[in-house]
Amino acid sequence: MAREIALMSPDLTLTVVLPTYNERENAPLLIAGILRSVTTPVQVLVVDDDSPDRTWQVVQEIADREPRVRLLRRTTERGLTSAIWAGIRAAETDAVAWMDVDLAMPPETLPKLLAQLAAGADIAIGSRYVPGGSDPGHSLLARAFSVTINLFASALLGWGVRDYTSGFICARRAVFERIELRGDYGEYCIDLLARGQRLGMRVVEVPYVCAARFSGESKTGANVRAYLRRGWKYVMAVLRLVGREA
Repeated sequence: MAREIALMSPDLTLTVVLPTYNERENAPLLIAGILRSVTTPVQVLVVDDDSPDRTWQVVQEIADREPRVRLLRRTTERGLTSAIWAGIRAAETDAVAWMDVDLAMPPETLPKLLAQLAAGADIAIGSRYVPGGSDPGHSLLARAFSVTINLFASALLGWGVRDYTSGFICARRAVFERIELRGDYGEYCIDLLARGQRLGMRVVEVPYVCAARFSGESKTGANVRAYLRRGWKYVMAVLRLVGREA
């Protein structure tokens, strides 16, 4: 009974991890949007990979006047997955979320993801591929790439998730006592969601509309060659998961 009460609590504390690299213009806007949207106890943890545009400096200035914002500046490590994992390990809240810093993912969706955890989910994801979700912010090539990868992943790993490459995640911190993120870039998300389902965790999708990047350059790439390079890693991640235990 005590566990049930805890699951239904609307007062879950939340850390939102923001991995950044050259997001000087976007980061302050997203931080403000998160603090405005999330009314429960929240901390924004920016993990910056020593951005040449000095994103870390802008964030530190915000953190100096806003106690809910914290900076973790990494000078010897690089990479999306390791940045997210560093943020998860540094979090001390009931739940941890993360999202892209390009303003394509609306911070207004965070309370909806957190509400799913309060209702009993272990992992809630912002999804472009359930009713109510869409991806008008990306090019036709990017959307085709994403849809193809997700159909491939769902066909082999299960249709319990439609957006395996979401990257917009909110999960109980206890999830990461059983699952460590692995992968180089977006394939970590496929791995996390597949292993979570196999461990019997409840994964829920919440629709959102993915907008266009506000400022700066995409880290994914903008041509066929770049998408094929990323796509191959996604395909290999799916194939490694097929037939394996969590």
